[in-house]
Amino acid sequence: MKQYTGKSLEEILNNIAETQEVEVSDITYRILEEKTGHLFHIGDSVTIEAYTDKDVKEFIFDYLGAYFTELNQGVSIEIVVEENQRKDDKRDNLFRVILDAENNAIIIGKNGQTLRAISTVLKAAVNATFKHRINVVIDVNHYKEDRYRKVKSIAQRVAREVLKSHVDAELDPMPNDERKVIHQYLQEMKGIQTTSIGEGTKRHLVIKYVKDEENAE
Repeated sequence: MKQYTGKSLEEILNNIAETQEVEVSDITYRILEEKTGHLFHIGDSVTIEAYTDKDVKEFIFDYLGAYFTELNQGVSIEIVVEENQRKDDKRDNLFRVILDAENNAIIIGKNGQTLRAISTVLKAAVNATFKHRINVVIDVNHYKEDRYRKVKSIAQRVAREVLKSHVDAELDPMPNDERKVIHQYLQEMKGIQTTSIGEGTKRHLVIKYVKDEENAE
């Protein structure tokens, strides 16, 4: 993450916004040091760490570019930022990375295992660099979109069976992004509650019947 020093926080943020052609509200920052002068504010200075979505996109592009170059694997990289405004009015944007290679099957791997490994490494690198939890999802030639459709279809079928039988059902272990898709997909279904249990690669969803029609993740 880049560091900036100026006479005031306002000055620094305005300079970043002008340089990157973004709004000041689009900048995420952390104050590292503040110094106060003794006379007419002479000697005042502020040092911050800051980044924008453009910085994150640039890092992801460079990181994956170096990664696949090392593997001697040609791949096109597209990064789309999907805006998401949380209930507490804080921004929580999703960086959707779309890859396309000559042999996408190699990148995806058996049951998506290679793709999940690449995604895990990238997320760790992004979060460590920008010192924030940043949402990143990697898709290969829309493999993830197809996968999401499949898990939602499975979840809907199982949820209907749970509604009929009133017997809880456990789904197979799946990565966090797929569990989240099902949580969101079923949260409006009356009489159904979803929860995640287990640790690591064994973490999975349980679809439960609830009498009060209240859904929760």
